[in-house]
Amino acid sequence: MTDKPTYEALAHEVEALRRQSERLLAAEGAVQRHNAYLTALHETALDLIEKLDAQELLQTILVRAMALTGTAHGYIYLCIDDERYMEMQVGTGIFGGQVGRRVAWGEGLGGQVRQLARPIVIDDYRNWPGRLPGADLDPLHCAVGIPLMADQRVRGVIGLAHLAPERRFDEEDVRLLERFAALAMLALEKGALYKEVRHELSERRKAEAAIRASEQRYRNFLESSPDPIVVYDMDGLTTYVNPAFEQTFGMPRKEILGQKIDFVPPDAWPETQAAIGAMLEGKKINLFETRRRTRDGRTLDVQLSSCLYTDEAGRHIGNIVTLRDISDRKRAERALHNYQDQLEELVQERTTELNEANRQLGREVEDRKRAEQALLRRESDLQAQSQHLEEVNTALRVLLQQRVADKNELQKNVLKNVKELVLPYLDQMQKMNMNTRQQTLLRILASNLDNIVSPFINRLSSRFASLTPTEIRIATLVKDGKTNKEIADLMTISRNTVLFHRHNIRKKLQLTGTAGNLRSHLLTLEE
Repeated sequence: MTDKPTYEALAHEVEALRRQSERLLAAEGAVQRHNAYLTALHETALDLIEKLDAQELLQTILVRAMALTGTAHGYIYLCIDDERYMEMQVGTGIFGGQVGRRVAWGEGLGGQVRQLARPIVIDDYRNWPGRLPGADLDPLHCAVGIPLMADQRVRGVIGLAHLAPERRFDEEDVRLLERFAALAMLALEKGALYKEVRHELSERRKAEAAIRASEQRYRNFLESSPDPIVVYDMDGLTTYVNPAFEQTFGMPRKEILGQKIDFVPPDAWPETQAAIGAMLEGKKINLFETRRRTRDGRTLDVQLSSCLYTDEAGRHIGNIVTLRDISDRKRAERALHNYQDQLEELVQERTTELNEANRQLGREVEDRKRAEQALLRRESDLQAQSQHLEEVNTALRVLLQQRVADKNELQKNVLKNVKELVLPYLDQMQKMNMNTRQQTLLRILASNLDNIVSPFINRLSSRFASLTPTEIRIATLVKDGKTNKEIADLMTISRNTVLFHRHNIRKKLQLTGTAGNLRSHLLTLEE
């Protein structure tokens, strides 16, 4: 017969069943609480992933962290640029007035968490030795700090706190907050990456806009350039010509784009090929003079500059050629060279005549010297032959007078020959159809011939040796009644230069400060 259980045994069994029921209820509560945490964590993750603005993201992280632990007081510290300090970026509740506060390494709860790189829970913050100073933090009781880790370094701290003495952060809160901090750090990195990408996109748009503006400026420059410009690729095919090229060479761009331009004369090919070879070696072609043909068969003298251009990788992809039509300048240079040759011939002829006259005068001077020396040697004999020497001296004076007369006659003959044999042809040339430059040079030539044979110039030069050749020419034109403008046109100088030389002439003729007329004074010198 089975013994009935005693009252004490039944009481023990009931107590055991009660304790087992409590454990089951506690476990069920923990499971429910954990499920609630996981649900909140999932919703938080979805919310964080959608946030991209940095400040909004930090505020969302703090709000979700406070919601997970049932508190209304929290903050987030982030390391600033030099990483010596952390700065509070957002704060709520009792920390609302602490935003912007900085803590150093190991300072306060946030500094301790950063230094140790692990969560820290403080049960009585008010009396904690490492607390931050300030009466505004005295109401705090329990506080927790969770590190925000990235690349095994603390990048910031999430801090939460309770003001009620009975509220605590347990191990489950800490584990949940650690997982949440890892998720929050991913969201922050994503936000930073998005900000960086957005900044790069903004910079790229700016760069693209600047490139488009630069391209437009260069295109406007090319289109408005008065000099012909052509762009080739590395195969010598035309990729661009400006309006000045079309106008100068008579070649429409629609006919030559994508083609090789055949406008190099055969005799200019060797020098052109040499220039192309130098350019391909990296040398810059600058102001290279050659020739090019137009569509209607004319050959132009051109001045050419060329250089290679590259793509983004630094590879040569073509060259830009700028041409300048210098045909007019070349024609003027050739005409000027011809005039110079003619003037040199005239000067050479005049120089030959003057040299011959100088040699003749030199011989006369030598004869005079020898005669004087002979007279000195015979001075003792002259006493006895004074009458004879009187007659000889008379003969010499007559001879010298005749010499002077011959010289004057020679000058008259030269002047007559110039007026009869040279000036009429110059007058005929002035009536020919010549450009302004040629007419100016012809007038200068006529004026110089007149000056060369003018007795007035001889007297003016001998009397006032200080006058420069330019001042003598201007004085001659003033004596002839020319105005300042006419003198400037004849001598191809400015009117101010004529006035400057007139002032110097008056000064050297001692007319400065007087009312004397310069032309009247010069006319008196001719008499």
